[in-house]
Amino acid sequence: MAKRTVVKIGDEILRMRSKEVTEFDSRLAVLLDDMRETMLIEDGVGLAAPQVGVLRRAVVISPNGKDFYEFINPVILKAEGKQKCNEGCLSVPGIHGKVERPKKLEIRANDRYGREFVVKVDGFLANICCHEFDHLDGILFIDKMIKD
Repeated sequence: MAKRTVVKIGDEILRMRSKEVTEFDSRLAVLLDDMRETMLIEDGVGLAAPQVGVLRRAVVISPNGKDFYEFINPVILKAEGKQKCNEGCLSVPGIHGKVERPKKLEIRANDRYGREFVVKVDGFLANICCHEFDHLDGILFIDKMIKD
């Protein structure tokens, strides 16, 4: 594993739509492992591949530094409720703001081996998923910030 450089706001890659992952190989495994290490070193709770300069639909998440989630080609099947969360982003340093997100999600994705799975998440984990999945479409949390 290796720490990668986190791309910062102003880099055009953060505004681009990521491509579907079609090859579930050792290169993907290295990317996911590097993203996980980078996220932990940077003290983040989630990291999307575009944030390390890779336009692929891959996300790693750890809401607590102990439990880890990987979502490849994620699709939100169902969203319920609303919650307002204070967000920040490793790619947008020094800025924090409130964003309204769904409270519960049902997500379909692949794991690092290409196996499809469906999972239900809620609360803080749902918030992180929405934030990171937005990165895959070139959307930053500052685009969705609300005034309280």
